[in-house]
Amino acid sequence: MRIGFIGLGAMGTGIAGRLLAADHALVVWNRSPAAMEALVARGAHAAARAAEAARVDVLHTMLADDDALRAVLLDGGVLDALPRGSVHVNHATISVALARELAVLHARRGVDYVAAPVFGRPDAAAAGQLHVLVAGDALAVARVRPLLEAIGQSLWPLGTAPERANVVKIAGNFMLAAAIEAMAEATVLGRAHGIDAGELLAVLTGTLFAAPAYRNYGRLIAERQYAPAGFALRLGYKDTRLTLAAAESEQVPMPLAGILRDGFLDALAHGDGELDWSALAEVAARHAHLQQRAADTLP
Repeated sequence: MRIGFIGLGAMGTGIAGRLLAADHALVVWNRSPAAMEALVARGAHAAARAAEAARVDVLHTMLADDDALRAVLLDGGVLDALPRGSVHVNHATISVALARELAVLHARRGVDYVAAPVFGRPDAAAAGQLHVLVAGDALAVARVRPLLEAIGQSLWPLGTAPERANVVKIAGNFMLAAAIEAMAEATVLGRAHGIDAGELLAVLTGTLFAAPAYRNYGRLIAERQYAPAGFALRLGYKDTRLTLAAAESEQVPMPLAGILRDGFLDALAHGDGELDWSALAEVAARHAHLQQRAADTLP
């Protein structure tokens, strides 16, 4: 089976590496050629153009947002280059509207479209420990299942409409952002009363909130370990906007999502967009006059 991979950021590189480790032949392409070098050294073939990486049986993409996906897949000729009968597996977190549009465009081309966004950070991607959400035609999903099993510790089938996987992914990221905001405000409250953030979060993540999301992001907040980013704050802002767009399309009020959007926007205005999205904690601290700009105070 010929496999292509487009989009070699931190997550894409980890996923592509797992496919190579499972002995799959891989053609890769990335806007920045330097990102391909490590995979080429391990046996991948570097495509000169994005469309070249699409002349395969299964194409995986992991691009940053709707605009990047449109630019490469539609404007860049990748969809046109995909052979009839091939499968496009899209791992990116994109809008529900674009997911629906892509399903139609692929069907017109005779190409199967499978949405497979993931939960997990770059270290989980490199270790093959992602949680993979998957939705699309049942036969297409069955065809790519061995590839998805190579990159994740669990697969979560969500039906035949690809956008269903994107809805669950967006909802999950909304809940993660809400957890970060809750810990941010709680730690500021503690600090205002002389309780160290690490001390407070050790108690709470060891009792009431003993879940991976709280423990992992709680540690980053307590240690103010925002760089390098496992998930950039600017992407958290993007995903919160996707949440609000999906909510608005179905007239679902989500007031907390609006608060999160404003918090991310505050962080972006202070130049913290490339920090980990757990740096949202710095916004709460700044509002309480307990912290300087995050990027200026990191060790």
